[in-house]
Amino acid sequence: MGYEVAEHLLQNGDILILDGGTGTELERRGVPMDPEAWCGVASLENSGTLEQVHKDYIAAGADIITTNTYSSSRLMLEPAGFADRFEEINLAAIDAAHRAREASGRDDILIAGSLSHRGAVTSGTARPDLARAPSDGEMADAFGELAELLCKRGCDLVLLEMMYYPERMGHAFAAATETGLPVWAGFSARRGDDGQVLSFAPDRDIPLEDNLQVLRDYDVAAAGVMHTQPNVVGDSLKILNRNFDGPLLAYPDSGYFKSPHWQFEDVITPNELKQFASE
Repeated sequence: MGYEVAEHLLQNGDILILDGGTGTELERRGVPMDPEAWCGVASLENSGTLEQVHKDYIAAGADIITTNTYSSSRLMLEPAGFADRFEEINLAAIDAAHRAREASGRDDILIAGSLSHRGAVTSGTARPDLARAPSDGEMADAFGELAELLCKRGCDLVLLEMMYYPERMGHAFAAATETGLPVWAGFSARRGDDGQVLSFAPDRDIPLEDNLQVLRDYDVAAAGVMHTQPNVVGDSLKILNRNFDGPLLAYPDSGYFKSPHWQFEDVITPNELKQFASE
């Protein structure tokens, strides 16, 4: 449909359907995960499975499919030993999405280029390994490099996935907006012990509203809450709606991450998810 058509639909109150998890779905289908880069390396040897994931999401009704580039910036590939194959890995991921769209026969499917601020994660946990936190220069270079590739290879928009560390977000937002593509900003949240809605950052309590102030500095086409438990999404969107007047994005998840694997436990039922979505 081209992004202009999508933008018109959204501005007029229509709903577009984003796909579900890409890396998580690859793991569910048996694709091996890398101890350092999780799903980031998977595109290299499993492009056929990745393409089928995209095809299945399109068949299920998705208007937008997401490239498997959430965990494939140089920040993730270097500790995994794949830094020299950065371009090969990411082109494989982006091209799989293009092939799936072409095979569908639908030119109205958008391809979202995923860009996260993910760094090293402590093994056996979901906690970022802050002892190996990247420098400002490393983040700026890595995010800029991937964002440029997403743009050059024909993605329709950049999807900033799982924004929750304020010291990292600015570099990701800057890299995404520099491409000139529409940017969708996805913030991740959790609920504190007192019920307050916080940034997903596990090492300290940051009110979600504080993280949303980055939206004052960058022009984004849509903003929302993603990679967040379903029972937190609604309250998070209310906070976001006070800070942003554009189209809203809602992307819950279920289960939990224990590096290097997603744990498919206590997964929400379809009916429960539908109830949260209706709210």
